[in-house]
Formats: sequence, structure tokens, C-alpha cells
Amino acid sequence: MNWDTIKGQWKQFAGRFKSTWGNLTDDDWTVIAGKGDELLGKLQERYGYNKDRAEREIDSFIRTMDKP
Repeated sequence: MNWDTIKGQWKQFAGRFKSTWGNLTDDDWTVIAGKGDELLGKLQERYGYNKDRAEREIDSFIRTMDKP
């Protein structure tokens, strides 16, 4: 799965993202709206992750979305 797919189907995927990163507010999710770079920044801001960790977390999560 890639970010073009996620962005195009954001409403379908948003709940899965929200359940994983519950510290993000509804306003955060509105700003993110399927944009990977925005999610990366919000994870760094809200969770205190460094960039590498945030990227790993996002990549790992997206891999789980590819599984049936």
C-alpha cells in the first residue's frame, strides 16, 4: 500500500490510524488527511519520536494494512 492509495481512501483508513495513534486529536487527523509527511510530524510532536522511529512506526503499520 502506498500513500496515494491511503490519501485517496482516507475516510476508509482513518479509523485504523486513529486506533493505533490515539494521542492525536481530531484536529490532528483533519490536518493529516492522508498525508504521510503530516503524520510523521504529528507523531514526532505528540509522541516525542525522532524522525527515524516515526518512519519505522508508520512503515510497520502500513505493512499490516497490506495483509488480508
